[in-house]
Amino acid sequence: MKIAILSRNKELYSPSRMVEEARARGHEIRVIDPLRCYMNITSHKPSIHFKGEPLEGYEAIIPRIGASFTFFGTAVVRQFEMMEVYCLNESVAITRSRDKLRSLQLLSRKGIGLPITGFAHSTKYTKELIDLVHGAPLVIKLLEGTQGLGVVLAETYNAGESVIEAFRGLKANILVQEFIKEADSKDIRCFVVGNKVVAAMMRVGRKGDFRSNIHRGGSVHKVKITPEERSTAVRAARIMGLNVAGVDLLRSNHGPVVMEVNSSPGLRGIETATGKNVAKMIIEFIEKNALSSNTKTKGQG
Repeated sequence: MKIAILSRNKELYSPSRMVEEARARGHEIRVIDPLRCYMNITSHKPSIHFKGEPLEGYEAIIPRIGASFTFFGTAVVRQFEMMEVYCLNESVAITRSRDKLRSLQLLSRKGIGLPITGFAHSTKYTKELIDLVHGAPLVIKLLEGTQGLGVVLAETYNAGESVIEAFRGLKANILVQEFIKEADSKDIRCFVVGNKVVAAMMRVGRKGDFRSNIHRGGSVHKVKITPEERSTAVRAARIMGLNVAGVDLLRSNHGPVVMEVNSSPGLRGIETATGKNVAKMIIEFIEKNALSSNTKTKGQG
């Protein structure tokens, strides 16, 4: 097969691991920077060009679209869909999962467990918003934040009011959520491929930090998940429409709650923590499913 990985940096662990596994299985694979692509959107003959050459003959692409270039990155994915190339994660699913508010609304509609979450535009109702999530301590999140950036724990009522008013003063869109104290600065990353959790790890925040992100200095450990956690992760990925996803869960007193569904989950942490060859599993999934007829949206999203 001829496969392309859409990634800004071919030296990163995740794309390099998938390149390694694809070549070991006899595939032709290449890492392409989506921001250096340009497109011809002509009717009946859409095309994509990279460094002066047309990208032709590809049977599958693996999008690794960073949050900072979601708009253009998903436009490139849509163009491949229009060319009837199989996309591991489709443009609509990536866009859906990147919008924190929209993704939580979709998960809520399907009955997935979530932290109590509030959203408002006006600061006139800050007190009511904080009360909605059971008061302090509470978590305040920028909708555009990633990797733990733009996430603040307000330990008191007054601190919550101040942070919310400051963010709104900057015209930032925010969510407020209940603080799941019993999670104890730990979360679980379930790595979903197709309709199964192929690996899971626990992420533990560094001392004094309630965020468990590896990029913030957290550590990772292999973890045994419950059937309910497994089912929740698979359902969350399916609701987003993602074939490959990192579903982040917290263990609360009322069962697993989903914090986020990531459309470009990293491989380093999960492979290191579990010893599983997740990159190989992704390539095997593509081998079984890479037919143009399996691309649902064909650029229509």
